[in-house]
Amino acid sequence: MKADPAVQRRLLDLADADAELNRVQHRRRSLPELDQIGEAEREVRAKRDELVVAETAFSDLDREVKRLENEVEQVRKREQRDRDLMAAGASAKQLEDLEHELQTLARRQGVLEDEQLEVMEQREALETNVTKSREALTEAEAKLTEVQERRDEALSGLESSQARLQGERDLIAKSLPEDLLALYERIRAKGGVAAGLLQGARCGACRIELDRTALNEVREAAGDDVVRCEECGAILVRTGESR
Repeated sequence: MKADPAVQRRLLDLADADAELNRVQHRRRSLPELDQIGEAEREVRAKRDELVVAETAFSDLDREVKRLENEVEQVRKREQRDRDLMAAGASAKQLEDLEHELQTLARRQGVLEDEQLEVMEQREALETNVTKSREALTEAEAKLTEVQERRDEALSGLESSQARLQGERDLIAKSLPEDLLALYERIRAKGGVAAGLLQGARCGACRIELDRTALNEVREAAGDDVVRCEECGAILVRTGESR
């Protein structure tokens, strides 16, 4: 394949543009915010789990408090009923039974109220835990949002750079002959640098020095011959630095 030496030199501009695009894509994949987001998301999930545990424990104790309140209320109603019966003029046997029951109800009420007080104190402590867990979750969510905003800002800048570089690359590519561009793209598709400046005996693409035989063949080639590195296959662009 042949191409004007000036046209071949434009391959270096194309390779530079591709290298910059690769660097931008690498930065997009390796933004520190990506790892930070993963960590922040794990923290949010952990705080949500902690809140669920705290709310569940509080809810269980809250139901227990209400159960005890209902039981105390039932005891008080029973006590009032017994007192009403006594006031209505019960027989001596009924009075004795009612007095015994009132004593039993008083003891039961005392036990229930003590239990109720203890459970209410526990509920109060758990309510504090729920509040702290909610605050911790809110803080973790705020941190996640802040990191996500930083990531979005960084990506926006990189996307702008990528769009600019892609536009410059497209202009360079359009200025190249189709066959030369096709060769460049086939080499690039293999994952390496597709074109490099020959500096002395060193390939600018793979940074390896050509052996004497290969170097002589390159130097003996016509100026418009498209020559390639025997090591990496890249197109060797020759300029005054190649002597």
